[in-house]
Amino acid sequence: MNSDSSQQDLKAESEHITAVLQKYKGDLLSKPNVVGVAVGFQKKSGLATQNLALVVLVDTKVAPDLLATDDQIPSSIEGVQVDVQEIGPLSAQ
Repeated sequence: MNSDSSQQDLKAESEHITAVLQKYKGDLLSKPNVVGVAVGFQKKSGLATQNLALVVLVDTKVAPDLLATDDQIPSSIEGVQVDVQEIGPLSAQ
């Protein structure tokens, strides 16, 4: 695969994830501990991968079994991988 083709694929994937993000942004932001949503690279063991995902930023990660079903963040939305990333509490300085 040449670099122009891979850049086009990345752009198309990013645009698709952005569309899904816009559609579900309000619902995701209404969930407990969620402080932001973005298109970004999925993380595994704290390290960024090469996989684009819909990133849900939380101040504190909570085990799914401790959350009500409606408060849980799905692992994928419309075929887009969702990655929950803990960033800690936000504060204005």
